[in-house]
Amino acid sequence: MDKRLAAIIDLAQHAGDAIMAIYQAEDFATAAAVQQKPDHSPLSRADSAAQQIISAGLSALTLQLPQLSEEATPPAWSERQHWQRYWLIDPLDGTKEFLQRNGEFTVNIALIEHGAPRLGVVYAPALGQLYSADVAAKQAYCNGQRIHTQPPQRPPRVLVSRSHASAADISQQQQLIAVGSSLKFCLIASGAADLYQRLSPTHEWDTAAGHAIVAAAGGSVTELTGQPLRYNQKPTLINPHFIARA
Repeated sequence: MDKRLAAIIDLAQHAGDAIMAIYQAEDFATAAAVQQKPDHSPLSRADSAAQQIISAGLSALTLQLPQLSEEATPPAWSERQHWQRYWLIDPLDGTKEFLQRNGEFTVNIALIEHGAPRLGVVYAPALGQLYSADVAAKQAYCNGQRIHTQPPQRPPRVLVSRSHASAADISQQQQLIAVGSSLKFCLIASGAADLYQRLSPTHEWDTAAGHAIVAAAGGSVTELTGQPLRYNQKPTLINPHFIARA
């Protein structure tokens, strides 16, 4: 296993421990437990705690590599456009699922090289599920066991976001599965689902680690044009519409 992958697995688990301590102890109905970010999305103490653990750990691991995280102010495009390798992080993906206590939230850490995911970890601490991937080696794992995409079923098993589903995502000719956070990518990678089409906004930190898991397991994540989904290629960090396929 790539030493960097082993290191970010360990970081994701430490961040997950911090998240779970807050998840099990706090009353999310109180204003002190949850704040609003400028875009009106929720921010819990768990987001901040996980960010601190991951950021410090990655700095110690690879001091020379920049980091881009949902919970830190992104550098200007004039700086980012020169990045060839960097860490892309969502310390707590699925904050809405976290606040609803349904367990479908994850820690996402990805290494991006030349616009594509190279390594990825998706950890769902409440579910006890740890996914990891080395894309170049074409190796993806769930809790240490190799996983692979499977041939599509008929009707296709199509994933929709539990908190962000829209009518545009849904067809009557599909078996729909509602799941939160980047776990949707992991279900495709493990053969439990066939397709995830996203026609509403996401950010690059929402998809990079899950993208790595799918790609390493034998699937693909592309724009609607069929071009591979790429990272840090433009000033905005909002993804185009995309499709993840087994």
